[in-house]
Amino acid sequence: MIDACSNSSKQVHSMLNNQDKSVSSKNFSVQIMCMLMLVCICNGVFAQDKRKDTVEIIKTKSGDIKVEHLTALAEPWGMAWLPDNRLLITEKPGRLRIYSQGKLLDSVKGLPKVEYHAQGGLLDVKIDPDFINNNFIYISYSEAAEKQPDIKRDVGDPRLGKFNDFSDAVLKGGAVARGKLVGNEIQNLQVIWRQVPKTIGRGHFGGRLLFAPDGKLIITSGERQRSEPSQDLSSNLGKIIRINSDGSIPNDNPFVNRKGVRTEIWSYGNRNPLGIAFNPYTKQLFSHEMGALHGDEFNIILPGKNYGWPIVSNGDHYNISNIPDHETKPQYEKPIYYWHPAISPSGLIFYTGELFKGWYGNALLGSFNSEALVVLKIVANNVSEEERIWLHRRIRDVIQAPDGSVWLITDYKEGELIRLSPAVPR
Repeated sequence: MIDACSNSSKQVHSMLNNQDKSVSSKNFSVQIMCMLMLVCICNGVFAQDKRKDTVEIIKTKSGDIKVEHLTALAEPWGMAWLPDNRLLITEKPGRLRIYSQGKLLDSVKGLPKVEYHAQGGLLDVKIDPDFINNNFIYISYSEAAEKQPDIKRDVGDPRLGKFNDFSDAVLKGGAVARGKLVGNEIQNLQVIWRQVPKTIGRGHFGGRLLFAPDGKLIITSGERQRSEPSQDLSSNLGKIIRINSDGSIPNDNPFVNRKGVRTEIWSYGNRNPLGIAFNPYTKQLFSHEMGALHGDEFNIILPGKNYGWPIVSNGDHYNISNIPDHETKPQYEKPIYYWHPAISPSGLIFYTGELFKGWYGNALLGSFNSEALVVLKIVANNVSEEERIWLHRRIRDVIQAPDGSVWLITDYKEGELIRLSPAVPR
């Protein structure tokens, strides 16, 4: 379909520039009309727009997949299923929506004020493992400090190259809060964790939330585009965090008895992890993180381990300055898989449904750069195969529905909710 669209467009331009004078004007017009209709249809299939209830079929190595475009959203970021099959969806500007029975409902009330700018805003959402009894939901977001310094602009970092945002001089950081979802309102919202320290401007909040099989809450914390805090154990930036659901510290965390160390730290030397999931079969914790200039990583996260950022990376800084590869410093945990060129991964699950039998047990993650759903087959803690389901949209998050279908949200100001299912039952 894509090749047909591209070729049709080229043929239209060729015909317009090289009209055969032996062809009557009427026949020529009919040919052009038909070609333009095909181009419009093709462009409509892949254009990012606000339409809902549209369907396309795409061919993949895993078989034909039906892609349903369900509803328009404004910068969606995270998703969570409620026990009654309603879907919670965050929108980065500061709205928590509920998608139910084909309709997108008004934003949930009782949300905190978020600092919405660039990568910051309302981020992830998860429900408590005992939600049926306690109604707790958890949200991550960026918040501004109550007292702002008299600073007009960020000083920047040459390693970020063109990705410096000098206009952002707000002192801010990530936070996680929980409250009770009662009807369409969050009640008794309380902050249970914050990034320390807050920093001026920049992105890399992390912000993914995950409940472990033991009920502990896992949080990914980005290094706020400052690199060095990833190695600083007195800071919780650039870390994977593990806390109890009320914000207290589990007594079996790796640094719980270390003075001068943030006791919520589970791993460190991380950059900006935007996907985290437990493999339900091996019970291991997996995470991916965006590298700098290439070198995106897929890691098995182990307690107390150092993953090396910014000392090692299989990518380089954005100003092309070199970073030693993981292989040069084996004292740091190296990824089990990495991407060069970068795919900019976001969102992560392990598929356990029955609709996509070929995906069973595989890791599914979104990609910005590839505009695809990435499927990784993992054997003995190694990625043995990768497939990319080309969707021509930046995929922000991935979730498995109760019926085994796969739902995605796209990373755009005019985003959308998408459902994937086999075109033919398998």
